[in-house]
Amino acid sequence: MAFSLPDWPWDALAPYAARARAHPQGVIDLSVGSPVDPTPAIIRESLSAATDAHSYPLTAGTPALAEAIVDWFGRRRGVGDLSVANVMPTIGSKEFIAGLALWLGLGPGDIVVQPSLAYPTYAVGAALVGATVFSSDDPVEWPESTRLIWINSPGNPDGRILSVEQLAAAVARAREIGAVIASDECYAELGWDDEFDATATPSILDPRVTAGDHASVLCVCSLSKQSNLAGYRAGFVAGSSALIGRLLAVRKHLGIVPPAPIQAAMITALGDDTHVRAQKALYRSRRDRLRPALERAGLRIEHSEGGLYLWATSGQDAWATVGHLADLGILVVPGTFYGAGTSQHVRVALTASDSAIDSAVDRLASAQF
Repeated sequence: MAFSLPDWPWDALAPYAARARAHPQGVIDLSVGSPVDPTPAIIRESLSAATDAHSYPLTAGTPALAEAIVDWFGRRRGVGDLSVANVMPTIGSKEFIAGLALWLGLGPGDIVVQPSLAYPTYAVGAALVGATVFSSDDPVEWPESTRLIWINSPGNPDGRILSVEQLAAAVARAREIGAVIASDECYAELGWDDEFDATATPSILDPRVTAGDHASVLCVCSLSKQSNLAGYRAGFVAGSSALIGRLLAVRKHLGIVPPAPIQAAMITALGDDTHVRAQKALYRSRRDRLRPALERAGLRIEHSEGGLYLWATSGQDAWATVGHLADLGILVVPGTFYGAGTSQHVRVALTASDSAIDSAVDRLASAQF
């Protein structure tokens, strides 16, 4: 079966990156959202101690890792009814998101639902199997022939957080039409209306959503943001034991296994809340400085209740806003990368050093959109 992947959207940003780099004081890159802070020492030490990895690692993860994932969901996400049969480690989250439609056996004629503002990899996964993408946030609109539904909370790019009621309605509709529903919750620890209560950003596996029934439901998580492990490619998925078992069987055949040292590092990261709290405080401080600077310059911030981005609009064409900011040496992403109805929004990442954020604030002081 032949397939056609979408164009790589970031290529279109290259001329604006060049404009930003030409600024006399250099570029401040608020585009990609890649962590800039150090990986915590306790995690690096765990990785180092596990480098005698002479045996093949388990696709399902070590028993200790599986237990660490189960414990994390109970402690941090208010999901206390999981067992090791409900969880599985992944190589980051992107490979799982891109591969899920394939591993579930979708193909031409099947529909994959994604949010109206969507991380592009949901559509890439559909394209790999020749499925059709349907973009909608309203469960009532989801077609009867849908086989896979992606939701995302906190959302990328807009930082929108779905309520328990919204999640429950999505799960109910998925079950009504016989679809698998997968929630991308990679930014769950970064809700900004709470200090350090991840349950304020409800999970799709929350008992208030599922009523204790995980059938047809998956939750995808990552340690890239909360623990600065983007380079480790450390993620995990939880939910229906039947689906997890099916996916494990496929992944065993394909050899999709997180390396043993990474699994050891994940156990440490999942068991330690102190470094996550500290990292969230750093991002909150940067957000609290950057948001008012953007607003004073004439940009309006919408949603952005969670996650690592500010979803901003000047009321102008998104690319014009990207250009104006590039002339200040600030590189951001146009909302057009994430959906058809986002022609006036830009995504501004918080993943820059304190000094870079301060420089961005200074440069924005002279701007007016």
